[in-house]
Amino acid sequence: QVQLVESGGGLVQAGGSLRLSCAASGSILKVNIMGWYRQAPGKPRESVAEITSSGSTNYADSVKGRFTISRDNAKNTVYLQMNSLKPEDTAVYYCNIRGILRSDYRFFNSWGQGTEVTVSS
Repeated sequence: QVQLVESGGGLVQAGGSLRLSCAASGSILKVNIMGWYRQAPGKPRESVAEITSSGSTNYADSVKGRFTISRDNAKNTVYLQMNSLKPEDTAVYYCNIRGILRSDYRFFNSWGQGTEVTVSS
């Protein structure tokens, strides 16, 4: 009942920047936590950043000072601005949005389809 559409991945040289977007649509009453995860080849999925409905943020140590997560509550959209990219940031990035459905007030936990980020050295 909730669909997420990601955009913004691509190929960039080390030191460059990319901005990821993830828009949620569907029967949404309230969006609570929005976050970004990534999974590199041969590695488990890891949390990159998250933001609460009040705007509090949390980042993985590996991206602190380089990545910024933000959200537009009116559009149910979360962004990830990635600066000073490194080859080790290469991964498939997934957005994750958690909240309450409008239809039956149940909790939902939805994932985007993933967008590939490749950082060349």
